[in-house]
Amino acid sequence: MKSRVAWALVSLLAFALAPAAYAKPAAPSGAGATLTNHGAKIWYEVRGRATGRPLVMVNGGPGFDHTYVLCSDAWDHIGQRRRVVFYDQRGNGHSGALAKDESCTLADQISDLDPLREQLRAAKIDLLGHSWGGYLVMAYAARHPEHVAHLIITDSAAPKWADTEFIFKYIFPEGVDRQGRLDFADALGDSASGKESLHEYLKMLFVSTEKRDEFLSRSSTYQYNRQVNEALNADLAKYDMWPVLPTFKMPTLVITGRYDINVAPSTAWKIHNAIPRLPLAGLRAQRPPALLRGAREVRPGGWRLSGRVLALTDKWSHSAPRPMGGRTACKWSYFAIDPLACRDSISVTS
Repeated sequence: MKSRVAWALVSLLAFALAPAAYAKPAAPSGAGATLTNHGAKIWYEVRGRATGRPLVMVNGGPGFDHTYVLCSDAWDHIGQRRRVVFYDQRGNGHSGALAKDESCTLADQISDLDPLREQLRAAKIDLLGHSWGGYLVMAYAARHPEHVAHLIITDSAAPKWADTEFIFKYIFPEGVDRQGRLDFADALGDSASGKESLHEYLKMLFVSTEKRDEFLSRSSTYQYNRQVNEALNADLAKYDMWPVLPTFKMPTLVITGRYDINVAPSTAWKIHNAIPRLPLAGLRAQRPPALLRGAREVRPGGWRLSGRVLALTDKWSHSAPRPMGGRTACKWSYFAIDPLACRDSISVTS
C-alpha cells in the first residue's frame, strides 16, 4: 500500500451507547466557529453546553477531516453531559486548503491545538485521539502535559512513525495490489483513481458487509487532502516519541481492536507498556476498576467496552486526583482490546 493510504485512518472505531444494537449516525456538523493560529484558519465545533473540562476529539488521517467520526451518535449523547469538541486540522475540511507556502508539520499541528484549548477557556482538556490523531495527542501531551488532564489513545500509529506494524498486506494482498495500481494512476493525475483507491482502502476495514456498505454510503461526505497527508508523512519521519512516553503522568487509556488488520494490536500494546502506571488497586480516585472491571480483554457476548469508555470520559470531566495513603493516584495506563471494534466498527455496542 502506498504511504499516503497506509498512513490514512488506522481503523474506523465508532462508539455506541446501549441499548441500541448498532450505532446511529451523529447529527451533522453545523456552522461551527473559526480561530486563527499564525495565519492558519482552524474550524471547530462544540457540542453541549455543560460546564467542566471539554473532551476534544482529534481525528485520524493525516489528511482527513472530522466527518468520518460522526458515524456514531455517541457524541450527541455524551454532549448532553459535557462539551465535546471537533475540529478540522489545518488544510482539511472546513479549515480550508493550505495556503501557498503554508507549512503543515507536526509542530504546526501541536501549535494549532493550543489556541483551541484557550478558545475553550480550559486550563486542561481531555484528549481523545484516533489513528493519526492518537499520535498527535501523544505529541501534544509530550509538549504540553500541564494542559492535558486525561488521554485516550485509540488505534494509534506508533510513537515512532516507522515502527507502526501494518498487516493489511498479509490479510488483503489482492486489495493492496489493486490500490498500488490505482495509486500509480493517481500519481499521474488521474484523480478518479485516487478516489477509487481510498474506497478500496475503506472497504477493507469491515467484516460485516452490511456495516461496510452503510459506512461507505456516507463516504462522499468524508474529505481527504493528499497534500496534507504527504506533508505530514515527510515530517513525521524525523521524530521518535518512545523516550517521551515514560514521562507521562496523566491518566491514559489505550484502546485497540483485536482484529485490527490495518495496524497490529501489538502497536497499542507497546504504547501501553511504555507509559507508567500504578497498580489497579490504587486507582480508586478515578475509579477505572468500577468502569472497566479490571478486564484485560473484552470478549464477544460479554461486557462491552464502548459505553464504559464514554462513561469514563464523563467521570474524567469533573474528576481531580485525590491523595490516597500519602500518595496521589494521578497516573495510570490501561490497555483494552475490543475484539469487534476495528473491522465491524459501526456495530460496536456498549
